[in-house]
Amino acid sequence: MKFIGIIPARYASTRFPGKPLAMLGGKTVIQRVYEQVTSVLDEAYVATDDERIFNAVENFGGKAVMTRSDHQSGTDRIEEAAEKIGTDADVIINVQGDEPFIQPSQIETLMHLFDDAETQIGTIGKPFDTMEAVQNPNSPKIVYDVRGYALYFSRSVIPFVRGKEPGDWLKHFPFLKHLGLYAYRREVLAQITKLPQSSLEKAESLEQLRWLQNGYRIKVGLTDVETVGIDTPEDLARAEAFLNKQ
Repeated sequence: MKFIGIIPARYASTRFPGKPLAMLGGKTVIQRVYEQVTSVLDEAYVATDDERIFNAVENFGGKAVMTRSDHQSGTDRIEEAAEKIGTDADVIINVQGDEPFIQPSQIETLMHLFDDAETQIGTIGKPFDTMEAVQNPNSPKIVYDVRGYALYFSRSVIPFVRGKEPGDWLKHFPFLKHLGLYAYRREVLAQITKLPQSSLEKAESLEQLRWLQNGYRIKVGLTDVETVGIDTPEDLARAEAFLNKQ
């Protein structure tokens, strides 16, 4: 099978404008993401709507493709980029442009999900370490079936552990944190980007619920590696500290 990585990266961000071009340990955030992805995949592109990001990627020797500025999601941007590239890849891997510490092992886990011919979409999850983290609505939870396919994603704490004190729930159930890393079969990506927003997606503000609600299946791989995503300038400072510890 042939895999290609596409990294959506916008300049405009409510909480952190220009985030992909922020410096982290002497390199831009987007360069660090690109280098992590290309350490595993032979081919990768940054999909952006901003010439500053496009030029920065080309300047460090990467590949970039310009996309429209009106996309509602990174998935839509990836579909446009795939069309423009004209890729013949079987599977497209979506790595967020604000994940400079994405690990090769996590990308490889995603790739192996497609050893199963029934896998349409893949993603990964990591066990939570604390109940405080489980209760954070900004960290979506996954529940999945015995074959590893997602049953649901939620910002709420799922499942409810009956008969136990909430502070002790993690001792009785292995709550799983969703990491925003996806892979799609090429034809499935084309299909899901034509779907209208679903009621569950609107309720939880989680795009993957649109796919589940329309009958697509998402296979979940597991990782024990923590990453440091960057949403705010404060996150960048934490990422710099994380980098210095390595």
